[in-house]
Amino acid sequence: MKHVGIDVPKVDALDKVLGNAKYGADLPPEEAVCLKVVRSVKPHAKIVRIEMDGALGVPGVERIFTAKDIPGRNLVGTINKDQPILASDRVRYIGDPVALVAAKSLETAEEAAQKVVVVYEDLPFLTHPEDALKIDAPLIHENGNLLLEFNVIKGDVQAGFREAETVVEETYTTTWVDHAYLEPDAGIAYIDEDERVTVICPTQNVHYDQKEVASALSMLLEKVRIIQCATGGGFGGRLDITVQCLLALAAFHLRKPVKIIYSREEVFQVTSKRHPLKIRYKSGAKRDGTLTAVEVDILGDTGAYASYGSTVAIRSAVHATGPYHIPNVKVKSRMVYTNNPWSGAMRGFGVPQMAFAHESQMDLLAQALKIDPIEIRLKNALSVGSETATGQTLMASVGMDETLRRVKEWKDHATLFKNDPQRPHIRRGTGVGSMWYGIGNTGIANPSTAQMEIDPDGEVRLFTGVADIGQGSDTVLLQIASEAIGLPLQEIRLIRADTALTTDAGATSASRQTYISGNAIVSAVRNLGKEATKQASQLLGLDEKELFFEYGKVKSSEPLTISLPIKEVVRRCGKVLRGEGRFDPETTRLDSQTGQGVPYATYAFATHLAEVEVDVETGKVKVCRVVASHDAGKAINPGNVIGQITGGIAMGIGFALMEEYVPGRTTSFVNYLVPTSKDIPEVIPILVEDKEPSGPFGAKGVGEPALIPSAPAILNAIADAIGERIYHLPANLERVLEAIQKTKST
Repeated sequence: MKHVGIDVPKVDALDKVLGNAKYGADLPPEEAVCLKVVRSVKPHAKIVRIEMDGALGVPGVERIFTAKDIPGRNLVGTINKDQPILASDRVRYIGDPVALVAAKSLETAEEAAQKVVVVYEDLPFLTHPEDALKIDAPLIHENGNLLLEFNVIKGDVQAGFREAETVVEETYTTTWVDHAYLEPDAGIAYIDEDERVTVICPTQNVHYDQKEVASALSMLLEKVRIIQCATGGGFGGRLDITVQCLLALAAFHLRKPVKIIYSREEVFQVTSKRHPLKIRYKSGAKRDGTLTAVEVDILGDTGAYASYGSTVAIRSAVHATGPYHIPNVKVKSRMVYTNNPWSGAMRGFGVPQMAFAHESQMDLLAQALKIDPIEIRLKNALSVGSETATGQTLMASVGMDETLRRVKEWKDHATLFKNDPQRPHIRRGTGVGSMWYGIGNTGIANPSTAQMEIDPDGEVRLFTGVADIGQGSDTVLLQIASEAIGLPLQEIRLIRADTALTTDAGATSASRQTYISGNAIVSAVRNLGKEATKQASQLLGLDEKELFFEYGKVKSSEPLTISLPIKEVVRRCGKVLRGEGRFDPETTRLDSQTGQGVPYATYAFATHLAEVEVDVETGKVKVCRVVASHDAGKAINPGNVIGQITGGIAMGIGFALMEEYVPGRTTSFVNYLVPTSKDIPEVIPILVEDKEPSGPFGAKGVGEPALIPSAPAILNAIADAIGERIYHLPANLERVLEAIQKTKST
């Protein structure tokens, strides 16, 4: 292979380095009408009336929109349509949008927004999921406060615990985490020359946005165009509707270009968060370390609106066992509405929280049984032929044990000192964290489409709806296309993430685009090759059966020796040749009672080994080194995979040690801590390429897997260093010092 398995610089790198990339806040026109949202100051209340006279009297105000101005459906949501674009009768959290001010300048819009008076009637509000489940709890939505309950049941869990000789039972909790992308939500909208409402904004799924905008405006899909601009990070935070419908609504009514830019305080207040989970986890094992049973209870807080709450509830349950063979499993996962900030998709969809729990359990079992932490994982690791908790038999590309062995080899040859005589206040520790992650959506249709075409002038074009949010999908998909068609990457023009020009590729989420959209591109090239073969047979006067397409050329079977470049075929036939491609992984719906089924066609696996230093006087934790061993199938672009791993480790350090969104208090990066370059450890990446037969050239995915094992490895390393375990994330200074105090008092 010439174009995959090699390092290729990101195709958008130069524009970004030179500052030429246009993000949402950079977009013209400068004279656009500016928008500002009036937001609720109440956690739960009825809207009695909205008084706008004072605001409308501010010079330069063009109009103020409320829910009454929305011509179509005033509800959005990826799964449950329960979130208003502008609140009509009640607000459900502090930050709910109530009105939209349009003015000639941002300063005028902000001044007018402050003069909009909303009269409320307070309603009882809920901040704890346990309270929301009580019989007498006030209802946040008409259908009740329980968004979803999902169970995974396999075998006889009570019999499994009777068989166990050691049982460990603990409770783990995590908090809200913000996506902390550096670019605020921003964009523009206008009516184009074809009378389409056109929105340009950062997003992870242009076709989903198109559907929601069309529904809100009561318009045909083709009358709405969504274009993704350069997107400064996403991590799941740009899967939901943020500015899209607000922009479209104003452009629709005003018939003028409009612009919106959220403030940083606004981004923190009103965009989605990682779901806080409370996880009660019980594990049983035999004396030799063989796992016999797990029982897990998961309670999640989705906040005021559903967003991806159902997805997180299901995926966290499916992944609750970790990458281990366990014959007896009982998992109950519940997701609950509260009046807290709403939670949505964030890198891992609940699996990072679960990995923190199941990997802590594995270390506790190893400690109780006096078994090496890597050895107990190797003994139970999933492999080809293993049956998962959902009853799926894994048939190929299961590199879990190899990721463990590669980490063990490194650890066995490394010199790791527990204490430093020169620094007696420092304690050193090492920890292991493993994970598995299903590629794509869970047990539902998950298709992508793509097109490849060549015109008579020799221009080769790849069309894909995939949104690149900085992870490098533009580059990787071009590499796949280049390898499939047999032409240099530089000769292929990419058209992507524009609903007027590209077809639906699904969301950039769930680590799915390399595997699913990559396969769609391979399919498109295959069909383009068939069309080229058909045209060549007519040009050459040969039976089509005597010809075939192979690596950029139409060739003939023996004894003829024809080899005609595909561009020459197109030039000679004088018309555009086009191939359509589609791919949808083979999955089955999970049983509603037991969770049995095939949720994913393939899985990624990984193991991280973290080395930390803990200052027992201050509680500060320094992550010194992370050995990261990943099975992502074939690495299409090894450098990009290593970049994802390094970025995932950085994000994992934040999740493990410092990131904690506090409603009402977190307003900026002054009081929301994220890792900086000084926090990044030495990273030793190890690529385990256990190729996936159904993947494009053997590839799977690495986006979310890069993050998931980091926090578990770090927390296990802290426990190794100080002799006490932390059960609530993040393990900040206060929690580490509290754990150290426990060791001193025992």
